[in-house]
Amino acid sequence: MGEYRNAEYVGLEEDASPRYDNFKKVSIVPLIFLIFYEVSGGPFGVEDTVQAAGPLLALLGFLLFPFIWSIPEALITAEMGTMFPENCGYVVWVSSALGPYWGFQQGWMKWLSGVIDNALYPVLFLDYLKSAIPGLEGGLPRTIAILALTMALTYMNYRGLTVVGWVAVLLGVFSILPFVVMGMVAIPELEPSRWFVIDLHNVNWGLYLNTLFWNLNYWDSISTLSGEVENPNKTLPKALFYALILVVLGYFVPLLVGTGAIPLDREMWVDGYFADIGKILGGIWLRSWIQGASAVSNMGMFVAEMSSDSFQLLGMAERGMLPDFFAKRSRYGTPLTGILFSASGVILLSWLSFQEIIAAENFLYCFGMIMEFIAFVKLRMRYPAASRPYRIPIGTTGAILMCIPPTLLICVVLALASFKVMVISLLAVMVGLVMQPCLVYAEKKRWLRFSVSSDLPDFLSAHHRDTESGKQ
Repeated sequence: MGEYRNAEYVGLEEDASPRYDNFKKVSIVPLIFLIFYEVSGGPFGVEDTVQAAGPLLALLGFLLFPFIWSIPEALITAEMGTMFPENCGYVVWVSSALGPYWGFQQGWMKWLSGVIDNALYPVLFLDYLKSAIPGLEGGLPRTIAILALTMALTYMNYRGLTVVGWVAVLLGVFSILPFVVMGMVAIPELEPSRWFVIDLHNVNWGLYLNTLFWNLNYWDSISTLSGEVENPNKTLPKALFYALILVVLGYFVPLLVGTGAIPLDREMWVDGYFADIGKILGGIWLRSWIQGASAVSNMGMFVAEMSSDSFQLLGMAERGMLPDFFAKRSRYGTPLTGILFSASGVILLSWLSFQEIIAAENFLYCFGMIMEFIAFVKLRMRYPAASRPYRIPIGTTGAILMCIPPTLLICVVLALASFKVMVISLLAVMVGLVMQPCLVYAEKKRWLRFSVSSDLPDFLSAHHRDTESGKQ
């Protein structure tokens, strides 16, 4: 952890260490679908926007919200991820701008929000299957099924990121295709007037905004896999661009079809309603396909999220921010300790309800994003000439203005959180505030071993020295 006392940032060299060369890097197609599953996974879970606000606001939300949140976050991820192409991701962005203490807090809050998010997917997977297998509705069989599913998906992560990437491609195609078919069979039934229904006196703004936010965030999660990407300087920005298009269309088109082809009953728009729409429009076979797609989509989101969470811990260990054992890789190149820690967190948090999970992870995620925006602007101001293989074509003023709308949105999301969520989330934040000094003390007492990877040269400090020598 002492590495940051004399250097602000240590970046990756072009020549990778032997241990990285032994493992195959992730190419652009699997990376697109990893991002797709980090952020979306398909339209499953967007039904609450129609229940909360009606068709028009739901459709406008998924058209306009990306401009306020998704595009700025994806652009910042592209610039910062290529500036610091390593597995520490957003942790090293914040460390470089605000120091190691706040970098650690960023890592803690983002890892915890990711684990909370991942606790949702085994539960949702079983929710889609319980209509066919009633025994999974509760009790010991459901608990055993959650544990077994978590262990099976965790093993998939252990087998390698390239395996996870191509599995994400297959699951993504399977999840998207039924909605393409549903759109085609729905054309004769579409009534455009249904899209414009709105009742501003009957809007659940908390549910509406939380659902939009949950379905369109986490673009920065892919940054913790930057060190595993083939030619990240070019691949990462392209993958983010194509994934953004895929995610927005994957939400908007099914909503357009569902609200336009079926008479509106807002109370019916709950999780799983797309399967019912499929039955109405195409029959039982289409409903079954959508239900199957919903189930495997949750599998895809689980493995993608766990990959980011576990590689983040590996990256923090390589930075000397966590003990050495987090930096150990399996024979498949995967962070074994990080995977086990993330899987344990998922199991411990799986008792939370759906709404509590969304609210709690959104709350923690918001804190982390505020620090990312500050780090982005501060590094633009402090190191304007530093190497940025992808640079957002705006100046410092533009960078500040770009961060204002998403920051205001964050304030709204935080204000709408319930008192229970606020208390739990703030307690979690306090754990991180105490944990970092405790780890520093453990290092000082040599209770745990920390070290900094020799493959991570001092990038920003070297730039700073070059700048200073140029002035002399």
